[in-house]
Amino acid sequence: MPTLSDLAVSHTALDEADLEWMHSLVSDWQLLADLSFADLILWVPLQDGSGWIAVAQMRPTTGPTVYHDDVVGTVVAKGQRALIDTAWRERRICREGDPDWSSGVPVREEIIPVRRADVAAARGGEHVPGRYLGVIQRSTNLSSARTPSRLELTYLQSASDLAQMVAEGRFPFSEEAPTMVRSPRVGDGLLRLDRAGRVTYASPNALSAYRRLGRSADLVGAELGKVTAMLCYSDEPINEDLMVVASGRAPRETEVESGSTIVQLRAIPLIVGGGRIGALVLIRDVTELRRRERELMTKDATIREIHHRVKNNLQTVAALLRLQARRLRIPEGREALEEAVRRVGSIAIVHETLSHAPEEFVDFDDIADRVIAMAGEVSVPESQVSPARTGSFGVLPGTVATPLAMALTELLQNAVQHGQPHKLDVIVSRGPERLSVAVRDDGKGLPADFDLESATSLGLQIVRTLVVGELSGRLAVAPCEGGGTEVTLVIPIPAGT
Repeated sequence: MPTLSDLAVSHTALDEADLEWMHSLVSDWQLLADLSFADLILWVPLQDGSGWIAVAQMRPTTGPTVYHDDVVGTVVAKGQRALIDTAWRERRICREGDPDWSSGVPVREEIIPVRRADVAAARGGEHVPGRYLGVIQRSTNLSSARTPSRLELTYLQSASDLAQMVAEGRFPFSEEAPTMVRSPRVGDGLLRLDRAGRVTYASPNALSAYRRLGRSADLVGAELGKVTAMLCYSDEPINEDLMVVASGRAPRETEVESGSTIVQLRAIPLIVGGGRIGALVLIRDVTELRRRERELMTKDATIREIHHRVKNNLQTVAALLRLQARRLRIPEGREALEEAVRRVGSIAIVHETLSHAPEEFVDFDDIADRVIAMAGEVSVPESQVSPARTGSFGVLPGTVATPLAMALTELLQNAVQHGQPHKLDVIVSRGPERLSVAVRDDGKGLPADFDLESATSLGLQIVRTLVVGELSGRLAVAPCEGGGTEVTLVIPIPAGT
């Protein structure tokens, strides 16, 4: 499905500022849909003025939808939707008198012009004529119509005020930070305030949230800012954001905590006809969400500490092996212990990186560069090998990084010690689902009778076990054209890393 930006750029005359306003509106118009119990469709005039194109759509979570199929991308000619044409021409909200039965269910239509006003108008300052960008079609399914409750009447009145703000260019709020995905929604809890910040209506969910904060009396008639401050800041300085949000004076979000309960508040000032008539405050109990977030933070810190301690223990083991190697007089034994030191060191590098990572993912390029440098250090002075990397490994999970670091260490070490190359390259190619690594040298090359399956080299056995057995990858060894050897690893990587 094409995006709002795609459709606007291809079919309309909206400029960059217009498109930004539209994105802000669409990012927050679920609020209007839920308060209206209605579907919303955003129509923008075509560039040639011949009609309208639907660039965005929203269904309500509080009532039945009218449009089960997507209408984004639909084009209608001028004259086909008289109500849209009238609202656009007269720059006012237009409502249909009788329900439309063409879809088989009764639907009440309303068209709201969308204006982009300047900052002063959006904030409730002096009225400044703005630029009209399109219209919102609000379609209400009346098939389940019944006598509305007080909650529904409050929702509908609030939706009417919000629609008027859209038509006047006062919503969305130009100075408001983008709302978070987990911001409070209409169904989480709603309070309606008057101009003085007193509660005129509290939904059952909003009352429940305040009871958990410690408020036993009803909220209606109470000044929300003072009530919330007494519940949450009785023994400490009052959070200034709280008073601004709880009084509905500015479009902001804040969180309050009392005892073990944490409640998120979001204020939506209602500015109609140039003056503030009150506000909506959306409320959500985020106690469990924040508790889980804290548990995850504690878990992450514990995992990082474990990686740090494992790294320290591995470095201790490497130091002990190094000391033992120095005491050995048998060259083969000393060489075997030095190889073990390098193997342990490559694992320690991964754990050191993981100890600084907020998640179990690491940027493997840094690890690879340190492993490559370590291989260059063990080469004999006369060969002067300086290994180089081409391409990027990118971010890899720790479960892949550890065996890959060990395999890379073995391959580089084998190439330096047995191939005696003058040039050693690590070539990396990463796709969406697999990682290819080639270790190429210009050394002595492979023996004529070399067979990977029957090779007895401990290094190659380790690499095969790690790549094929642990990483479910493929391993290939082949001679290079012109001399030398190329070892290729192809490793599947988890999607999204």
